[in-house]
Amino acid sequence: MHVARVGMLIAIFALCGFVLALTLLAKDEGSIPHLSYPVAKTVDQVDDYHGVKVADPYRWLEDTDSVDTREWIEAENKLTFGYLEQIPYRKSIHDRLTKLWNYERFGVPEKQGDRYFYQHNTGLQNQSVLYVAESLTAEPRVLLDPNTLSTDGTVALVGHTVSEDGKLLAYGTSASGSDWMEWRVRDVGTGKDLPDLIKWVKFSGASWTKDGKGFFYSRYDEPKQGTMLRDANYFQKLYFHRLGTPQAEDKLIYERPDNKELGFAGQVTDDGHYLMITVWQGTSPKNRLYYKDLTKPDSEVVKLLDDFDAEYQFIDNDGPVLWMKTDLDAPRGRLIAIDTQHPERANWKTIVPEGKDKLNSANVLNDSFVLAYLKDAQTEVRVYDLSGKFIRNVDLPGIGTADGFGGKRKDKETFYAFTSFIVPTSIYRYDLEAGKSAVFRQPKVDFDPNRYETEQVFYKSKDGTRVPMFLTHKKGLKLDGQNPVLLYAYGGFNISLTPAFSVANIVWLEMGGVYAQPNLRGGGEYGEDWHQAGTKLKKQNVFDDFIGAAEWLITNHYTTPSNLAIRGGSNGGLLVGACLTQRPDLYGATLPQVGVMDMLRFHKFTIGWAWTSDYGSSDDPDIFKALYAYSPLHNLKTGTKYPATLVTTADHDDRVVPGHSFKFAATLQADQAGSAPVLIRIETKAGHGAGKPISKQIEEIGDAWTFVAKNLNMEVALN
Repeated sequence: MHVARVGMLIAIFALCGFVLALTLLAKDEGSIPHLSYPVAKTVDQVDDYHGVKVADPYRWLEDTDSVDTREWIEAENKLTFGYLEQIPYRKSIHDRLTKLWNYERFGVPEKQGDRYFYQHNTGLQNQSVLYVAESLTAEPRVLLDPNTLSTDGTVALVGHTVSEDGKLLAYGTSASGSDWMEWRVRDVGTGKDLPDLIKWVKFSGASWTKDGKGFFYSRYDEPKQGTMLRDANYFQKLYFHRLGTPQAEDKLIYERPDNKELGFAGQVTDDGHYLMITVWQGTSPKNRLYYKDLTKPDSEVVKLLDDFDAEYQFIDNDGPVLWMKTDLDAPRGRLIAIDTQHPERANWKTIVPEGKDKLNSANVLNDSFVLAYLKDAQTEVRVYDLSGKFIRNVDLPGIGTADGFGGKRKDKETFYAFTSFIVPTSIYRYDLEAGKSAVFRQPKVDFDPNRYETEQVFYKSKDGTRVPMFLTHKKGLKLDGQNPVLLYAYGGFNISLTPAFSVANIVWLEMGGVYAQPNLRGGGEYGEDWHQAGTKLKKQNVFDDFIGAAEWLITNHYTTPSNLAIRGGSNGGLLVGACLTQRPDLYGATLPQVGVMDMLRFHKFTIGWAWTSDYGSSDDPDIFKALYAYSPLHNLKTGTKYPATLVTTADHDDRVVPGHSFKFAATLQADQAGSAPVLIRIETKAGHGAGKPISKQIEEIGDAWTFVAKNLNMEVALN
C-alpha cells in the first residue's frame, strides 16, 4: 500500500524557426507614465500585543467583499493591467508560454481490480482529464472530464479514490480555487454519477471499505455563508458514508470536542481489517495514530500512539503487525514494526535503521519495501526485503525527482514519474521482479534540453550552515555578473524543493535567465532537524539562508543586485516579503505570491491557526517579539527605496486570505520612496493555486515574466 503524507501541508506551484528579440533598456521606462497609486484610506486601528501598540491602518482590507475593498481591488487591477499592457512584448511572452505549454502530459497510473486509472492533458486543457483503461494496451476512455463542469475551467478535480474492485470512483471537486470540496460517486462502468453528495469537506481524501459499500472521509460543520472564505476552521470530524444514503445519515466515527485543532485522516488497510486514523494538529509533521478494528461491529477507536512526539506514517500491515515510517529518535527517518497485540515501545522493532539520507516515502510491493530517499534533495530509490536486508537500488533515468511507486503488497509492477529541471515529467513502469524500468508515457516538448545544464552548488549561510542550491542555465554561461537570475525558494513546513520541470521556468531560461533554487532550512530536505532549524524562534535562519544565496550568486559573478529577481509563494511569499524588507538593496525585482504577510494575525483566518506549529503565535509574548521582528507588513519603512515589486493574490484564496497581500501592497505603495513600481495583481475566481486553470496560469506567469524583464532591463531572445 502506498500511503501519501495524510493530513495537510498548510504551508502545503521554441517557436519553430522563429526568433523573437526583446530588448528592454532603461530608457524604455519613459514609455510608461508615472504611476499614481489608488488612494487607500487609513483607519485608526491599534492593537495591544503584550504592551506593544501596533497600528493596523488597512484593517478594512481584510474584508474581501466590502464595497470599499472591491473598489480598491478594481482600481489596483486597472493600474496593474494598464502598466503591463503598455509593455510591447507582453503578448509575445504569453504566446511563447502558450505554445510551450501545449504538450501532452500524463499522471502516474494506479491499478484497481483489472482496470488502470490515470490523468491526462492534451496540452492546453484547463484541467487534466481522468481516464480508465481495461488493460495497459487497451484504448483508454474518459471517466471524468472536469473541463465540462464549468465554462471557464475553474472547477477542478482535487481528489479521487477508486474502490478495490475498480467499479466505483469517489471524487472531490472544488470551485474557483477554494479549499472547500464536494465529493460525489461515479459508476466506472457506465460513467454516470450516483445520487451520493458529500459537502463541507476540507483537507481530506476518501478511503473505501474493502467491500466497496462506503468510504471514510473528514469534514467540518457547515460554515456561515458570506464569511466561509475567511472564518477559522475548527473541529474536523471523521465520518463513514454508506453508498446510496444521504449525507445526513453518515455515521460519526471519531471527533474530539475537547480539542478543536485536531484533524483526522482515515485509511482502510489493504486487507480491510483496520481503519488507520492519522490524527494531525496544525502543520506539524508530528502526529498521533489510532486504529479501529473493522471486523468487529462498533469496535472502539484504539489510541495506539498518542504522545504527539514524532511522525508516524502507516505503510502496511502483516496481520496485527503494523509497518511504520517514523522520525522518532531518527530525524532522517527509519522503518519500524509495531505489534498491536504487544504495542509497548520496548517491543518495537527497527526494520531499516536511519541512514545519512532522508527517508522520504515508503511502500510494500512484491513482498518488499520500496523506499525513496532524498540525497541532497535528489531522489534515490532502494529496495529491501521484509526483514530489512538491502536488495538493490532502482536505476532512475537520471538526477532528479521520482514519485509514485504505488500499489499493493503482492503487486509485481508499479509506476513512477520522473522529472528534472530540463526533463519533462515522464511516466515509467517498473517490473519489481526483474528490477527494470520501461517508459510508459513520455511527452514531447517544443524546446531543446541539450542547450541547458543543471549544477548543484553549496554555500554557507550567515551562521556557517552549508546549504545546497540548484542552478539551471544555458550551457556556456559567462560569469560576468550581468546575467538575469530568478531566485526561488520556500523554506518551511517540512516541504522539500526537488528538481522539477516547469514550463514557466523553461521560458525564463529561453529569455536568457538563470534559475536558482536553494534548499533552505525549514524544509524537509535533510530531515526533521533541518525543518526545526527554520521554525518559530529560528525562522530568521530561513531568511538568512535566502539572503546568503543571493549574496553567493553576486559574489560568484552570476549576477548583480540590479539583475536579480526573487520569487516565492505562500510561505515562500512570506520569505520574499521578509527578505524584501530586510535587504531592499539586494534585488532588482521581487515577486511575492499569495504570501503570509501579517505575522501577527495570520492565525485568525481559515486554517491559519494550523501554521503555528512552524511560526508560533503572537499570543505568546516571546514568539510575538520574533514575529514582529520579521513580519513583512510590520517592517516596511516610510522613505525607503524598495525594488520593483509585483504582489499576486486571488480573491478566492481561503488558505492565505488575500487580506495579507492587500494590506502589504497598500503599505508598500505608501512607503515607497524610489521610482520602482509597486503593483498588485489580483486574480478573480481563483484561490491559493491548486486547481488553477492552465489559461489563468499562463496569464499570471506571463505577466510576472513581463514585469521582471521590464524592471531588470533584460535583453532577451526567445527561440
